[in-house]
Amino acid sequence: MKKKKYIPYEKLSKKKQREWNAAKRVTWGPLNPVTRKPANPKAYDRQKARRRLYDDHASAPFVFV
Repeated sequence: MKKKKYIPYEKLSKKKQREWNAAKRVTWGPLNPVTRKPANPKAYDRQKARRRLYDDHASAPFVFV
């Protein structure tokens, strides 16, 4: 049985380097780490401010006199 000889990455052909890179590359699957990042609580959120504006008017009691 012939033993595989170690060849440094830099000396591999471009084709072999691409094959090696593809073998080492992994996927996150359905998980997207960017969308799972928590929102910065100190940052200004326009959508939240807009919701609060409309909620304040809707929650005020309406009384007939």
